[in-house]
Amino acid sequence: MGKKRKRHEGGRKPSGDVRIEDAVVSKLAGLAAGEVEGVHMGAGASRAVGGILEGVAGGGSQTRRVSVEVGEKEAAVDLTLAVDYGKSVPRITESVRRNIIDRVENLAGLRVGVSLTLGAA
Repeated sequence: MGKKRKRHEGGRKPSGDVRIEDAVVSKLAGLAAGEVEGVHMGAGASRAVGGILEGVAGGGSQTRRVSVEVGEKEAAVDLTLAVDYGKSVPRITESVRRNIIDRVENLAGLRVGVSLTLGAA
């Protein structure tokens, strides 16, 4: 459930499978979205401090607002985010979509579809 098996495509014979769990892709997508200026993934006034502590501890509120389904060669990402007042929503959401696709494709080797929902911070 929610795991992807990837075979080595190099010149050598593969010696096993690699499984990428939904939680890994969820974390990658949440971090990628948070890299875009003007985007907030967590909720509440303690977001900044909590983000620092979660980053150190390895946890993250990003995954609470990210839903992921990983298949054989692709992943579907549904993400809820908040955008700073005064920022262009179309421009920010396109940047988020591109960053998630780039990060997940490059780091996990999966094709990615991204659905975004604008929510309250």
